[in-house]
Amino acid sequence: MNIQWYPGHMTKALRQMKDDMKLIDLVIELLDARIPVSSRNPDIDSLASGKSRIVLLNKSDLADPDAVNNWKAYFEGQGIICIPLDSRINHDMDRIRACCREACAARIERDRARGIKNRPVRAMVAGIPNVGKSTFINSFAGRASARTGNKPGVTKGAQWIKIDKQLELLDTPGILWPKFEDEAVGRNLALIGSINDEVISRDELCEILLEYMNAHYPDSLDQRYGGRDMDAIAARLGCVGKGGEFDHTRACKGFLDDFRSGRLGRINLEVAP
Repeated sequence: MNIQWYPGHMTKALRQMKDDMKLIDLVIELLDARIPVSSRNPDIDSLASGKSRIVLLNKSDLADPDAVNNWKAYFEGQGIICIPLDSRINHDMDRIRACCREACAARIERDRARGIKNRPVRAMVAGIPNVGKSTFINSFAGRASARTGNKPGVTKGAQWIKIDKQLELLDTPGILWPKFEDEAVGRNLALIGSINDEVISRDELCEILLEYMNAHYPDSLDQRYGGRDMDAIAARLGCVGKGGEFDHTRACKGFLDDFRSGRLGRINLEVAP
């Protein structure tokens, strides 16, 4: 299953991010904790070269706790500040604020040496579609500053949000990259909802997810559906048509919704090397 999705507006958004980078001290990159590799845009790596970096493993409340801890250790082993996060709540926001200043300590010290006082740290918040950037910003700011939604493409343009006198954030649209070299990347992005469902085969995607769940999280299937195949899923979700036949197409939608919302439990599609 080879999935590719790169709407034209993403090219424009990438150009704008490149222009904005000269104003930026720090890049806060949100990754989906369930797929930290697949959700890491290589274009952001190149754009942010030479900038201070913080990685937030967002939606960690939906991810396998052991896997999240291993991913945190993996990034920290590369010298990257990494914080697991549920962006819907404002826990750890003070810690993130402190990490922003820690990551930019050298720039702050240079300012002080030049007699520049209280220049705020300017941070770009970047990530793929539907990774929770706007929700994070609203929790961080303590107010509704950015539009949110549970589908890709809600944020259309960049906007500045002042957090306090010491920190300003630039919210950016979610962007992917023109070609996924590894088919697994496209599948994983589709599974978490970062690719428009209208451009994928939902039935085929469900087959892939079901195979993965049977291999790695079979107990989750038993607990949720009382079985490990599409018939059991359809029966549990009430996807039964006339004559008692199971409606697998409708069941697939419910199965994906259950995974994306965490009703199947805390699951990771990628584990740290």
